[in-house]
Amino acid sequence: MFDPASTTPQPPRKLGEHGLSLWQSIQSEYRIDDAAGREMLAQACEAADRVARLAEKINAGEIIQTENGPKPHPGLKDELAGRAFIVRVLRQLGLNLEPVRSVGRPTAWRKQQEARDAEE
Repeated sequence: MFDPASTTPQPPRKLGEHGLSLWQSIQSEYRIDDAAGREMLAQACEAADRVARLAEKINAGEIIQTENGPKPHPGLKDELAGRAFIVRVLRQLGLNLEPVRSVGRPTAWRKQQEARDAEE
């Protein structure tokens, strides 16, 4: 039987936990094979790692105390910009559309195809 995880393209660079998770979930659903698409996805995954690191630092305190009183954490703006970048890239890749694999309950035709694949 076909195992999509075994044929998932590897990222072009080393990614952290969050970036690798995003890479694997996107590739298992959409299978981006072109060089430009893989690079765009890799950039989004690197941004996901950066956003996660920023979020860890920000979670210590979203508001910081300064000489002039409380202020928003300076990393908040960068975290939000990183999140917006990821969403923009995913939209540019067309990943806000339906994935390649079927979603939801399989149709009768799909069940027949899966049974046929299992027999091979």
